Amino acid sequence: MGYEEAGRDRSAEPSSGVPAAVLENVFDDPTHGEPGRDRVGVHVWWEFLLVVGLVALGWLLWREDSAALRADNLRTLLVDAVGLGLLALAAGLSLRTAAPNLAVGPVAVAAALHYAEQGDRGLAASVGPAVAVAALGGLALALVVVVLHVPGWAASLAGAAGVVVYIERRSAAVLVQGDYEPGRTAGYLFAGFAAVAVLGGLFGVIRAIRRLVGRYRPIADPARRRGVVAAVVTAVALVGSTVLAALGGVLIAANGSGSVTPDTGLDWTVLAFGVALLGGTSAYGRRGGVFGTLLAVSLVAVFQAYAPERGWTLSNWAVGGATLGVGLLVTRLVETFGRPRPGTTDRPEPVADGTISAGWTMPRSQSVDNWPPTLPTPAAPEPADPWREPRWEDSPRRWDADER
Repeated sequence: MGYEEAGRDRSAEPSSGVPAAVLENVFDDPTHGEPGRDRVGVHVWWEFLLVVGLVALGWLLWREDSAALRADNLRTLLVDAVGLGLLALAAGLSLRTAAPNLAVGPVAVAAALHYAEQGDRGLAASVGPAVAVAALGGLALALVVVVLHVPGWAASLAGAAGVVVYIERRSAAVLVQGDYEPGRTAGYLFAGFAAVAVLGGLFGVIRAIRRLVGRYRPIADPARRRGVVAAVVTAVALVGSTVLAALGGVLIAANGSGSVTPDTGLDWTVLAFGVALLGGTSAYGRRGGVFGTLLAVSLVAVFQAYAPERGWTLSNWAVGGATLGVGLLVTRLVETFGRPRPGTTDRPEPVADGTISAGWTMPRSQSVDNWPPTLPTPAAPEPADPWREPRWEDSPRRWDADER
């Protein structure tokens, strides 16, 4: 069988002969979703609006009470932002993997109660067991989600119910026994949180990582398993989100008024997911911005400091519900304008009939009816003439010609 060079322009292709589009999509999962690079322009515009809102709200707070942004008040505000930011990171991490962890709020309250009771034993002795239990609980949740392949929100809601049972064993507020003052290192804590949030967003923009993290996101039938890689990534994300929630709860307790109230913590869940969605993380998973989480956390933290200055009494339910509503609108924008551009995706070039992706061409197959015969068709035999048979010869035989 012979091969011939394809008659198309190959100047833009690598020397190996493989089209660039094929090489760029070689690691794409064809069943994972639309191939191509997600657009990030929608995140740039939305994060610009968040910056504008943060500057405006900060100016209003400064005009209302400039002391709120100075000295100890500023340090308290920064630590509050870090505590809320850890919860938002926990929610955003589970959202990115399309397995929302609704137990982040109850886990934060349970960790805060544990720290309040055991804080006098030292920071390591009180926080260490809380983080270890959170990691084990996150692992148990992950196994349920990925082994049974059930929705993360449903499994985590069941886990949250179990954590609430632990919280309800206390009937009164618990005084914080520890002497840890996070305000002393408020600047370092906020810088660390900002670095983690921004670096996570930057890594999430990389196409391979974005698709890897979002592989658990359903494409057709949500009940279909997404593979071992998706299961492992989702499990790690659920464990990480649970640990982040525990650390956030400890920080909120240490920076609080001196006591921790045993409540369900679901209001913190609503607030955390509202902030994550407000920052540009999609409720469907996979897609998200770079600076969105940091800006959304800062905006909400400043607003919570500004509201009492205006005499507004707003609970986490109210702020969380508002941010969640706006965040859902942001999700619609992200999913509409963040997917690969129609008609300009990096799909591999379609393979034409008889063409191999390496650039070689095979002759087109012919119809069976048109195949040339292997041997020439012999001519049909002429019918025998009965009058030419030997017994009917008209010439005399030899013995007839002799003279008698």
